[in-house]
Amino acid sequence: MKAVVLGSGGWGTALSQILCDNGHETYLWSHNPAKAAEMVRTRENPLLKGVHLSEALRITGDLDCLKGADLVVSAPPSFAVRETAKKMAPYLTEKSVVVSVSKGIERDTNLRLSQVIGEETGNLCPVVALSGPSHAEEVGIRMPTGCVAACRDADAARFAQDAFMNDYFRVYTSGDIVGVELAGALKNVIALSCGVCDGLGYQDNTKALLMTRAMAEITRLGEKLGGSRQTFGGLAGMGDLIVTCTSMHSRNRRAGILIGQGKTPQEAMKEVGAVVEGYFAALSIHQLSQRTGVEMPISRCAYEVLYEGKQVKNVVTELMTRAKKDELLETVRP
Repeated sequence: MKAVVLGSGGWGTALSQILCDNGHETYLWSHNPAKAAEMVRTRENPLLKGVHLSEALRITGDLDCLKGADLVVSAPPSFAVRETAKKMAPYLTEKSVVVSVSKGIERDTNLRLSQVIGEETGNLCPVVALSGPSHAEEVGIRMPTGCVAACRDADAARFAQDAFMNDYFRVYTSGDIVGVELAGALKNVIALSCGVCDGLGYQDNTKALLMTRAMAEITRLGEKLGGSRQTFGGLAGMGDLIVTCTSMHSRNRRAGILIGQGKTPQEAMKEVGAVVEGYFAALSIHQLSQRTGVEMPISRCAYEVLYEGKQVKNVVTELMTRAKKDELLETVRP
C-alpha cells in the first residue's frame, strides 16, 4: 500500500515511521522543501530528536508524492488543515482514505477537522480521525501506545486500523468520530490549565479536582454536539486527557506552567517554541459553549485568562466558591 503523511511535525513523522515499519511504501511530505532536504541528509527530524528515520521512508517537499496514494494522513497544525486539504484534494479518488491526526477545532467556523477536510475535498472519500494518548516522542522510540480510529464508515476505520496497527501501536475502532475529535481538541485546554496549576505550585489534589470536573464539562459539550459519553471515558477521552495533563512532553502543559509562573500567554507560547493547540481551542470551546448553552466554568475561566487577561488566582477563587454547598450534587449532575 502507498501511504503519504502530509505534515512533518513530530506526530506526522512518528506516524510515518509506523507505516514504514509496517512495510508500506511511505512518503513524508513537508511544506518546507529545505526542511525535507535536511531530514533526508540527517535522517532525523529536529522536532523528534534522537529518532532515526528509516532509510525506506521517502521524505519530500513535492506534492506529486500523493499520486496513487491509498492512504493520506493529514498531520499539519489545526490552523493549517484547510490549506493542506486544498492541496491534497486534486490527488484523491473515491478509493482513497484520509486519516486526520491533528487535534483542534477550526477557529471561527467551529468545525471539527474531519469536517474541514470534507469541505475542501468535496466529501469524495471517507475521513477517519485517529486520536488517543500518544506523545510523538514515545511513539518514535516504539513504546507501547494505543489509539482510536473513528469513522462512521466502519470499513474505512478498519482500513486505518490495519494500516497502523503493530506490536507497539495498538488501534481500536469506533463509529463516534464526533466524540473522538471533540475529546482530542477539548482536552488541550485542560492540559494547559493543569500546567497553570503546576506553575502556581498547586499539587495533586488540585490537579485531580481540575481534571475530573473538566472531563465532566467536556462530556456535557460532547454529548450536546452528538458525541457518545462512552467515548469520553475511553482512550480518546480520559486516556488522552491524563497523558496530556501529566506529561512534560505536552506543549500545552508546558505553556500553562509558564503562564502560572507569571508569563503572558504570548510569552509562554513563544518560549515553548511550537504550536500550543490549547490556546486556540479555548476560543472555540468558549464559542461552542455560548452557542449550545452548555455550562463550562473551567473552560470559561481558561478563556478569560488567555484572551481577557484575567488573573489566574482570581479565577481559581471564583471556581472554588462559585456555588453553594447544597448545589454541589455530582451524582445527580455529572
